[in-house]
Order: sequence, then structure tokens, then C-alpha cells
Amino acid sequence: MRIGIFGGSFDPVHQGHLILAEQCREQGQLDRVLFIPAPRPPHKPQQTIASFEHRVAMLRLALAGHTPFVIDSCEQDRPGLSYTVDTLRYLHSRERAEWFLLLGGDSVRDLHLWRSPEVIASLCSLLIVARPGAEAAVPPAYFRYHTVTSPLIEISSTDIRERVKQGQSIRYLVPDAVEQYVGRVELYR
Repeated sequence: MRIGIFGGSFDPVHQGHLILAEQCREQGQLDRVLFIPAPRPPHKPQQTIASFEHRVAMLRLALAGHTPFVIDSCEQDRPGLSYTVDTLRYLHSRERAEWFLLLGGDSVRDLHLWRSPEVIASLCSLLIVARPGAEAAVPPAYFRYHTVTSPLIEISSTDIRERVKQGQSIRYLVPDAVEQYVGRVELYR
């Protein structure tokens, strides 16, 4: 079993996330992609984010009908910040598989600053997707990695939240069901 791990805030999940995950699934020959929302992302300690429940609800709507994409809320009840190395250790203890961490190329530059990068490298391979405007970064030599080619869609959750706050449209930036959910529960206003 080849399983991709796609962690993030997903605040909100958008088309760029879904395109990245699908390209990684296809080119990495993954059987499944786990979307793992972080309850307390370590790189956003001061930022206010939507509740974990809202972010999971939006993921559920966005992933509906695509069975290889699965939401895994394994980080929900973990105390403290959400670190990739802890999640990987947990997933390894839970299921025997070949693990792949999905990353945008912009994240690769900072891998050496993550908690226990050598342990992360021992637990998974990387599937790296280039980001718009970012030069191709190469991970530290101890990582196994594959490069994924993908349409480069410049969409950010930060921009989507700001557009909602300003009363602008987010149509086509997020799945229709996510757009309707954001409006219905009045997120980001």
C-alpha cells in the first residue's frame, strides 16, 4: 500500500490543494491520500484559524465522491502543537505502508528547520510539487524524493479568507460546496 500524507491548516481547503493532491496521487502511484488537518500548526502560532470542526467539514465537502482521498483527524486530540514527525510515528505504528509526504516546493527550503528532519526522512519519501514563483528546491541529501509536475495554480487560503472578509467572490477558487458552506456559516467575516 502506497499512502500519501497531506497535512495543513486547510483554512479553507481550495482547488490548489486538490490539484496538488491529485497530481501526487497519480504520478506517485498512491493508493490513498490522507488529508490531515492540523489543529495547532506550529508555523502559525499567532494566527487565528477556523475551528478544527469547520475545517474538517469543508474537507469532507471538498473530497466527497473521490474515494482515494480520505480525511484523517489523528492530530485532533494530540496535546500541543502538530509536528509532522509525531504524525508519521503514529501512522507507522497504526498501519504498515510505504509513506509519502506531499510538499509544495516552497516548503522544501525549510525542511532542515523542521522538528527531527532525519527521522522524518527515515519514515517517508517526499513528493515535491513546484510552486508558482519559487525556484526548484532540493531537500537535504538524507531525504528520498520524487518531483511531481503539476499545473501551477496560484491560490492561497490567506487570499481566500481576505476575499470573503472584503465581500468578494471565491467562486472557482474553492469547490462549490465549500463556497456554500463558508457563506452559510459566515466564516472569515
